[in-house]
Amino acid sequence: MHRNYRFNRLEIAGSLGDLGTLLPLAIGMILINGLQPTGLFITVGIYYILAGVYFGVPVPVQPMKVIGSYAIATGLTATQITASGYLMGLILLIIGATGTISLIGRYIPRSVIRGVQLSTGVLLMVQGVKMMLGASTIQKIHQMAEPNFTIQSIGPVPIGILIGIAGGLLTLVLLDNRKFPAGLVVVIAGLALGVILGTREGLEQIRLGLTFPTLLPFGWPTTADFTFALFALVLPQIPMTLGNAVVAYSDLSHDYFKERSVKVTYKAACLSMACASFLSSTFGGMPLCHGAGGLAAHYRFGARSVGSNIIIGVVFIAMAVFLGNQALAVINLLPLAVLGILLLFAGSQLGLTILDLNTRKDLFVCLMILGITLAYNLAVGFIAGVAVAHIIKRDRFSM
Repeated sequence: MHRNYRFNRLEIAGSLGDLGTLLPLAIGMILINGLQPTGLFITVGIYYILAGVYFGVPVPVQPMKVIGSYAIATGLTATQITASGYLMGLILLIIGATGTISLIGRYIPRSVIRGVQLSTGVLLMVQGVKMMLGASTIQKIHQMAEPNFTIQSIGPVPIGILIGIAGGLLTLVLLDNRKFPAGLVVVIAGLALGVILGTREGLEQIRLGLTFPTLLPFGWPTTADFTFALFALVLPQIPMTLGNAVVAYSDLSHDYFKERSVKVTYKAACLSMACASFLSSTFGGMPLCHGAGGLAAHYRFGARSVGSNIIIGVVFIAMAVFLGNQALAVINLLPLAVLGILLLFAGSQLGLTILDLNTRKDLFVCLMILGITLAYNLAVGFIAGVAVAHIIKRDRFSM
């Protein structure tokens, strides 16, 4: 079989690697913001397949995190999220089609790219630990360690911590095992726990059928929706998208796949995300992007070919078409602590990219971006990193 299309246990495991990023934000926007499960999951699945086939290497599909996190935290309406998707699509289309992103990319030093990757990796690890501790946004809303479990603790110890420790040790043991891939084993074990200990709410209502998304299920956003989305969602999202989902992602793809990643350019990444955001918004889904963290997750757990994209894409499309809005009942079987394990190991994989930095100036820029990201956000860290990297490259500055 052609090396770009493999379908084996490692590709299956790799295809599941980024669920820790994708599912919590997707579930939150469905439950809190009213997005449609059918439209959301089918566009994720289509994007996985089309992006993978076009680029010829594993490609991550993620929610735009600034938009998703703010929408969940403030309970925004579905039409405001739809408006943000169209605006992001338009901006990315312009930046990509005009070649502006290529010009921007020339002035972004490698130390900044590594800083963005390290910061994203640390954020993923922090979020993973929070999920194990029961401190993520969804868990805080429900005030439960595992909202879909019948038991929340064993003695004084929250169930998520126990699952996290056991799953983490199992992942360490199997991390490079080709016969029993860590990601696949941990996800299967998590689903089994969900069947045994979960509430299984909604499973009895599942009826297999054919469900298809509708065009603009929430109607066309108003002028007020577009205005609000531009200032509250889109402008804060743009620097993070350019830094992480374009520059850091493209660079990491070339690091991992070398000449096979020739189609992954800054311009192509922008146009790909523009098309995805237009498609997803039209069917009531969430704005979509690529991301260095997502790619690290897929790669860490075994994805090496387009087969991983096709596998996970078919899974999401099948859930959307055959289960419709009841797809959440199946997804909720997976403990949040298991998603946390995936995030923890994916984040560590991404953070290790800084190992090729060999000057104190480069490491300073990288660590400065991390510090600003933890104190404020990645978008500001990225912008500050570009400025500082160009200032300290002069001989008068020493570290």
